[in-house]
Amino acid sequence: MIPKDLTKDIKTRLQSIKGQVDGLIKMLDEGKDPEKILLQFKAAQKGLDKAHYLLLDEAYRKALAIKISETVEACPGNCGNEERIEFIRQQFPILELDSLTQKMKEIAELKKRIGNANIDS
Repeated sequence: MIPKDLTKDIKTRLQSIKGQVDGLIKMLDEGKDPEKILLQFKAAQKGLDKAHYLLLDEAYRKALAIKISETVEACPGNCGNEERIEFIRQQFPILELDSLTQKMKEIAELKKRIGNANIDS
């Protein structure tokens, strides 16, 4: 579930983009200057990219938080990966979106190793 404040923000952005698209259609119908039309396209694209980024950031952060929590539970303090898990946990609040996917892979691999070690025990 997407938080209500984020949903509101994204919807506001999409309404603005909708207005920009309507403006683009009008500009095309009226035969406006192509440079002005291009500027409107760029503005609409930038708005859409930002809304997309906000949604992705929320989805990835939530997924990573769950993975970190599951991995911490799987490693009660003697799994040999405590330091790396704690490092990722501490870095979580400040990770940029492009780092989230890498950390998701890393924490998934740690959890897998811990699971395999528990099976072997």
